[in-house]
Amino acid sequence: MLIRARFARYFNPVLDALRALGGSARPGEVCDWITERLGISEEERDKENPSGGSQFENDVAWVRLYLVRTGYLDSSRRGVWSLAEQGRNAQNLSDDQIAQIIRAAQALPAAGPREAPPPTDAQIEQVVIQQAERMAPEDVSRGYREQVLDILLSLPPQGFERLCQRLLRESGFQQVKVTGRSGDGGIDGIGILQLNPFVSFKVLFQCKRWAGSVGSAQVRDFRGAMMGRADKGLILTTGTFSADAQAEAVRDGVPPIELVDGQSLMSLLEQLELGLTPKRTYEIDPKFFDEFRN
Repeated sequence: MLIRARFARYFNPVLDALRALGGSARPGEVCDWITERLGISEEERDKENPSGGSQFENDVAWVRLYLVRTGYLDSSRRGVWSLAEQGRNAQNLSDDQIAQIIRAAQALPAAGPREAPPPTDAQIEQVVIQQAERMAPEDVSRGYREQVLDILLSLPPQGFERLCQRLLRESGFQQVKVTGRSGDGGIDGIGILQLNPFVSFKVLFQCKRWAGSVGSAQVRDFRGAMMGRADKGLILTTGTFSADAQAEAVRDGVPPIELVDGQSLMSLLEQLELGLTPKRTYEIDPKFFDEFRN
C-alpha cells in the first residue's frame, strides 16, 4: 500500500530510538538518534516548513502524536516521550500497519493539518484524557508506598536502572544514559542537568536496589569513582542512608553527593504520576447532616 504522508518514514525510527534510549527520551534525543541512524544531512534537518520551524522535527513530532493516539506511546506533561506496552512489544511496522495507524489517528477528533506547528504536550494530553480510566486496585489507598517499594525490589538491576533513568528525564535531566559497566566504580549512568541557557552540570548517578541501609563506605567509593569525571554525584536507593552516609555526602572539602532514599523515590513517583494514578477521596463533615436528624 502506498503511504503518501511524508513523515511515514519516521514511524519505525521513532520506536527504535526509544527502545535504544531505554524506553523513554526527550524529543531532541530522539531526533539526534534518528539523524545519526538514517544519515540525515544537516541541510535536510534544518529545512523549514512554510509555516516555520524544522520540517524534520515537525514530522517526527507528528509521528509521536499518531503513536500516542494509537496506543504505541504514553504521554507526559514534562516533554518526555515513552513507549507504552504496545510500543514495547511492536515488531518492525509494515507499510500497511503504518497506513492503518495514520488512518486511525486522523479519524480521532482534533487532528490538525500536517504542516501545522508540532503538536504540544497539552494537545497530546487532551487525547490521552479521552482514553478509558483504568481501575486501581482496591487496596491501593492502604500502604501503597510499601506495595510500590516491593515492586521496585522485585525489578532486575537493569530494570531499576532504566526506571531511575526515566525519573531523571522526567525531572528535567538531558542526555541521560545508563552505562552500568562492571568495574566502573559503581557508576550506573550519566546525565546533564541544565539549570539555565548558560549553566549546566554533568551528573553521574548510581542506583542501589537495596532493602537495607547504604553506608558511608558506599558513598566514599562512589565519590572516588566520579572524581574528575563529573560536577555532581547522585545515589538513588530503595532503602535508606545511614547517618554516617548522610554526613559523608556533604563532607567539607569534597564534591557533594545528592542522596535519594526509598521514601524520596516514592515522592518523586507521586509528583510525576509515574506508575501511580491519583484518586479523589472525601472527608465526611458530620455537622452538615445534623439539621436533617430532626
